[in-house]
Amino acid sequence: MSQISMAQLISQQSLSMLTLNQWFAHKNGVFTLFDGVPNTQDGLFSIAFAGDFNATSIDTFIQFLAHHGQTVTALCQYQPDLGLSPALCFYTQNTMQSINPLTLKAFSETLECQLVQINTPPNLYEPGLLVMDMDSTAITIECIDEIARLANVYDDVASVTALAMAGKLDFSESLNQRVAKLKGIEKSLIDELKSTLPLMPGIKALCQVLKHHNWYLAIASGGFVPFAERVQQLIDLDEVHANVLEFEDDKLTGKVLGTIVDAQQKAVILESLQAKLGLKTTQTVAIGDGANDLVMMAKAGLGVAVHGKPKVVEQAQAAICKGSLLQLLYMLAIPLGKK
Repeated sequence: MSQISMAQLISQQSLSMLTLNQWFAHKNGVFTLFDGVPNTQDGLFSIAFAGDFNATSIDTFIQFLAHHGQTVTALCQYQPDLGLSPALCFYTQNTMQSINPLTLKAFSETLECQLVQINTPPNLYEPGLLVMDMDSTAITIECIDEIARLANVYDDVASVTALAMAGKLDFSESLNQRVAKLKGIEKSLIDELKSTLPLMPGIKALCQVLKHHNWYLAIASGGFVPFAERVQQLIDLDEVHANVLEFEDDKLTGKVLGTIVDAQQKAVILESLQAKLGLKTTQTVAIGDGANDLVMMAKAGLGVAVHGKPKVVEQAQAAICKGSLLQLLYMLAIPLGKK
């Protein structure tokens, strides 16, 4: 069907009339099939995902965007991976200014879904770069806190970690404070923790898809090399950057060696990898959960907060607030043609 009205969609109580991966122009509540794709240089893409959508949902989204001065000119229902449910992408032409992410989050929660807005989206089908944080991003734990737990100093260390991740304490200062409390811990405890690292749900599947499409994958972590190297093995990363712990007689000395991987260094790592790979900025993506990831995320073409702290969600371009990291594909695989 080349033309569908909102009334027809609502009467069907189904979105089956909207062919997957097909764009429909929208005007005054009427959707018209068209063969082209939206201009990625002159508009905004609002992506609703992880929800049970129907025609009423579409109408609600369109009204919400209109309330914020954004007129939807095209719509697409798409499913970037069989492991994901279909998402809705609303295109607003001549609009580049997105709505505050916390406003998007509050609205999407009323519809029990997630909603992000991005412009100049990356293209999954071109080579790209993903740089990820490790602790609470690629894995579900903060390694330094878990080392501290094994050494019975968890409360002291975890409280400092929380302040640092919320941006309330200088990261390098906090790292030195925390590592100092680990002095004397045996290397065997580090090895024990390294062998049981819990991956964040969806990260392995995400990396498999990205590698299939010739993306370069790296960790830039304020954590530690032994754990980053283990994650590299688990999810087939191209390289990792993390902090080096000093050992003496197979025990921690309480010191970090070399340059600390802090917020600025993470950004440097991303930019150097982009230059090495010869990629345009729009093909670079950074993900993380803490305040020390924000500089890196701002340098990337797309910065995504992953289960992030409120400050991070507000300042990142987009956010995955719950669920699998495979959902990043919603932002990378908008049907815009395989270049």
